[in-house]
Amino acid sequence: MIDKPRGTRDFLPEQMEKRKRLEQRMRAVFECYGYEEVATPTIEHLDLFTLKSGEGIIEETYSFEDKAGRKLALRPELTAPVMRMYVASLQMEAKPLKLYYFGNCFRYDRPQKGRYREFWQFGCELIGTERPEGIAELIALAYEVLKESGLRHLILRIGNLDILRRFLDGIGARDAEIMRLIDKKDFDELRNRMAEKDFDEFMKFISIKNLDDIPYEEARDMKEMLSFLEELSVPYNIDLSIARGLDYYIGTVFEIDAPKLGAEKQLCGGGTYNLVPLLGGKKIPTSGFAIGFDRALVALEAEGYAFEESAKPVYVAPMQDMVSEALRVAKTLRKNGIKTDIDLMGRNMKKSLDYADRRGMNTVVIVAPDEWQKGNVVVKDMQKGEQHEVARGDLPSFLKKFHS
Repeated sequence: MIDKPRGTRDFLPEQMEKRKRLEQRMRAVFECYGYEEVATPTIEHLDLFTLKSGEGIIEETYSFEDKAGRKLALRPELTAPVMRMYVASLQMEAKPLKLYYFGNCFRYDRPQKGRYREFWQFGCELIGTERPEGIAELIALAYEVLKESGLRHLILRIGNLDILRRFLDGIGARDAEIMRLIDKKDFDELRNRMAEKDFDEFMKFISIKNLDDIPYEEARDMKEMLSFLEELSVPYNIDLSIARGLDYYIGTVFEIDAPKLGAEKQLCGGGTYNLVPLLGGKKIPTSGFAIGFDRALVALEAEGYAFEESAKPVYVAPMQDMVSEALRVAKTLRKNGIKTDIDLMGRNMKKSLDYADRRGMNTVVIVAPDEWQKGNVVVKDMQKGEQHEVARGDLPSFLKKFHS
C-alpha cells in the first residue's frame, strides 16, 4: 500500500462537508465587504519567495528544477503570488483594489497539531490606500471572517512597527536580529542581546496600553485608526510587542488568536507593507492578512462547535424491472434541485432499504409496477416507518415539503 506523504491529509466526505461549509461562510464575508476573488498558480518561480522572505525560506519550501533548469517552488504562502499578479496585470486599475483568495500552500515544516506541510489559507489585499479608516475596515473584516465562522473566543492584538522602531532607535537597540527575536517572542535571548537597562525599558514599553503615553506622532495615527475600529464595534488589545523580521513591513500589524489552542493559538496575521517595489512595481500602500483555514477548523473543534449536517439525498429504489422508470424519476428530481441517489447494484427491495438506512438516507422513493401503472410512486419515511403513495407529477413538490 502506498501511503500519503508526511504532513498531508486525505479528506473524507464528512470532513469535506465541514470544510466546504466553513469555506462558504468565509467567502461570503469577504464578498460582503466588496472584495473580489483572484487565484494564482500553485507553482511559482523560487525567486518570488526569496525576494519577499530572504534565502532562509528555501529550507522551508518544496523547491525543484524543472526540465528546462528553471528553479520553481510550490507556493509556501499566497501574498507574494497575488502581489506578483498585481504588478503584472492590475497596476492600472482604479484604487483601492480589494482582492481576496483561498488556496493550498506547502511548507517543509515539522508536522504537529493544526500545522501541516500542505495547508490552506484565506487572505486578502487592500491595495492603494493607507488611510486609517481603510486599515480599520481591513482589521474588522479579519475579525468578522473568524466570528462568522462560528468561533466564540477570539483575541485581536494590534501593534505598530513604526512606533516599535522609533522606540528601539531611541535606545540604540534596533537591528535585524533584535526585530527577529521580538517577532519570535524569544525574550530570554533578547535579554542576552540587550543591555539590562535597555531590556527593562523595552519590557515597560511593550506593556503600554494607553497610546497617550507614547510621544510619537505615529501613536496619534494609530489612535485615529483605533477610533474607527471602535465605530465598527470590534474589540481589541494594544500589543506593541508584535514585530515583523523584514523591513518592508511598516505601520500597523495585527494578530488574532484562539486561546483554546494554546501555543499554536494564532489564526490570523496581517498589517501594512511596501512589497510591490520589491517585485518591480510602483510603490503603493498595501495592507492585508492571511487566515490559517486548517487552524480555524481545529479551533472550532476545540470550542466544541458542531456543524449542521447537510441533508442526505433522496434514494430511488426500483422494484423488479423498473430501472428505466427509476432513472426517469431520478432525472426529474435532480432537475428540480433535489439531491438524489439511485440503486445501481440491482438490489432487491430489502437490500435497497438496508443500504439506504446504513447511508443515513431517510427518504426512499420506491418505483413499483402496480403504483407506476396508476401514475404513482411510493415515498417511504425511514425514520417513522411511514409510506405515502404520491402522484409522479406531484413528487418534487411533495418531497420539498416533506424535507422542510
